[in-house]
Amino acid sequence: MKFYLIKNIAFFILLTVFFNSCTEAYPLVTNRYEEVLVVEANITNELKKQEIKLTKSAKFEDEGYLSETGAEVFITDDAGNKYNFTEDSEKYVSDIDFQAVPNTKYQLHINTKDGRSFESLPEMLTTINPMQSVVAAVEEKDGVNGVGILVNSFDPASSSTYYRYEYEETYKVIAPKWRKTTLKLDANGFPYFVTNNPDTQTCYGSKKNVELLLTSTNDLKEDRVNYLIRFINDQDYIITTRYSILVKQYIESQAAYNYYNTLKKTAASGGTIVSPNQPGFLLGNLRSTNNSNSKIAGYFDVCSVSTERIYFNYEDLFPGKFPPPYIVDCKEFCYSEAEAFVPDPCTHFGTYFDDLSLEKIIYFSGTGGSFTYWVEPPCGDCTTIASSIKPPFWVDN
Repeated sequence: MKFYLIKNIAFFILLTVFFNSCTEAYPLVTNRYEEVLVVEANITNELKKQEIKLTKSAKFEDEGYLSETGAEVFITDDAGNKYNFTEDSEKYVSDIDFQAVPNTKYQLHINTKDGRSFESLPEMLTTINPMQSVVAAVEEKDGVNGVGILVNSFDPASSSTYYRYEYEETYKVIAPKWRKTTLKLDANGFPYFVTNNPDTQTCYGSKKNVELLLTSTNDLKEDRVNYLIRFINDQDYIITTRYSILVKQYIESQAAYNYYNTLKKTAASGGTIVSPNQPGFLLGNLRSTNNSNSKIAGYFDVCSVSTERIYFNYEDLFPGKFPPPYIVDCKEFCYSEAEAFVPDPCTHFGTYFDDLSLEKIIYFSGTGGSFTYWVEPPCGDCTTIASSIKPPFWVDN
């Protein structure tokens, strides 16, 4: 859910300002602009350097979002501790490792460089309840076969109730048409053969969830979760070889859950958070302490978290079946200078020099003459779609 909260809150704020200041829907140029401080702060029971992100709302015509720089950021607790944060690469990072502990109230404080001051309501750590398991199983969803990633959790005390999830998936990519030798052009445009870089054969892709993943057991007889966090079509190339997913389970307070759930519903509906009776933006647990006109959005979340990573190979779940097709068609082709007829597989008219210099093709076989065969770059060089750096956590079979 990286930056999902900030981007959606900021977007809703912009829509609020727009609908309060414009009578026509086009052009989308802000007639009145109110700067709003947007906060993403999630403090957990993990012993680590905690992070807080501050951004400013932008105008419709602006691209991206601006970071709130030069602020004083710190957290206090009712035990008399103070945790200072220092600005670092568009976020604020705690000076020391610390963790939220039970039965302690925490409060976020922000003083901006232009004199505005904000604080959160006091928040306490939620129930510590590690998830029981993350399981990959063959599933069918909406008539499509695939792999379901299921999270199982249980709280016999029924004190967890509200759950939020995040995941980061990582998958191995092997270029199917990689060759030990490749063809390049020198500075004068003449082709020559070189030993191919072995790092271009095996790569690792990575993605994070981009939507809020929420569930509640409030209406169930027991506090038991069996939640489908991810579904992957069995024809998706990311599971062709080996796949891993890291799942994080956050136990939320009811107030935090309601906040995230409202945000999710608003985003899913494609609407705004503007009320026809009382326009405004989605309020969290943050407020201004020195100026009632200073606007702030976001949520200071103090919640417990547990994590689990699993791996599987395609053959583990689909033994004896052909793997999914690659991300692009890897049929070999060649170039022909015959104007009247270009026979298959020489489906490209002309010479390969321009396309090779623009890196639109990659060598597959041949001597470098008229019948040299080529493929699309991802087929012979996985670094065009993923990273050649093996993640430190990665475990092969």
